[in-house]
Amino acid sequence: MSDLTGKVAFVTGGAQGLGEAICRVLANSGVTVIVADVREELAEKVASEISSEGGKAAALRLDVTNEAQIQASIAKVIEDYEHLDILINNAGIDVTVSIEELDIKDWDRIMAVNLRAPFILSKAVLPHMKQRHSGHIVNIASTASKRTWANATAYHASKWGLVGFSHALHVEARPERVKVTAVIAGGMQTPFILERFPDTPLDKLQDPKNVADTIRYILTQPPETVIPEVMVIPMQESSWP
Repeated sequence: MSDLTGKVAFVTGGAQGLGEAICRVLANSGVTVIVADVREELAEKVASEISSEGGKAAALRLDVTNEAQIQASIAKVIEDYEHLDILINNAGIDVTVSIEELDIKDWDRIMAVNLRAPFILSKAVLPHMKQRHSGHIVNIASTASKRTWANATAYHASKWGLVGFSHALHVEARPERVKVTAVIAGGMQTPFILERFPDTPLDKLQDPKNVADTIRYILTQPPETVIPEVMVIPMQESSWP
C-alpha cells in the first residue's frame, strides 16, 4: 500500500457531510487537506479542528460554479504547497421536485455544481499531475447514477454524466500515470439526505466515514494499480436490489 503522508488533497464540499469525513480521514493519514467550500465559516471550523487534533488543514472559500475562482484556487494551492496530489470532486446539490416544478435555472445550477465543476476542476489540475506523472482524481457519484427515482431528473442526469466523465477521464489520464476513480456512494447519515428527508431511518443509512475510509483505501493502492469505479452502500438500504 502507498503511504499518503505529505500528500496534498483538495476536497470540494469539504465543510460537512461526506466532504468533512473525507478531510478528517485523510488528515489522519498524514495528508494536508484543503477544505474547499462556499460556506467559509464551516470550512474554517473543520480545518481548525483538524489542526487542533494534530493534522494539517487549510480552509478555502470556493464557489465551484465560478470558473475564475476555481482557476485561482488551484493555482494558489500549487504555489503554496508546490504540489497537488489528490482532487476530490465531492460538492453536490439537488432540488427534489417533479420535472414540471423544476425551474430551468435550478436544472442549470445542479448541472453546474455536480457535473460542470468536476470538469473544470479536473481540467485545472490535470496538467500539473501529468507533468509530475502522479496524481489521483476522485469523483463522488451516487447510486443515483445506477438507478432512478421520481422527482430527481436533474440529479440523476448529473450523476450519470459524472460517472461517464470519470471513466472517460480515466482513459485519458492513464498514459500519464494519473489515476481517476468514480465512487458510487449509497445513502449516508449526512445533511444532504437528512435535511431533505428527516424521517429516513438512520439504520438504513451508512456513516459517511465508511465511504471516506474506502476512498483512503483507493488512494493507497500501489502506483501500478488503479480502481476506476467502486460502489459503497449501506447493508440495509431498502431501495437497492
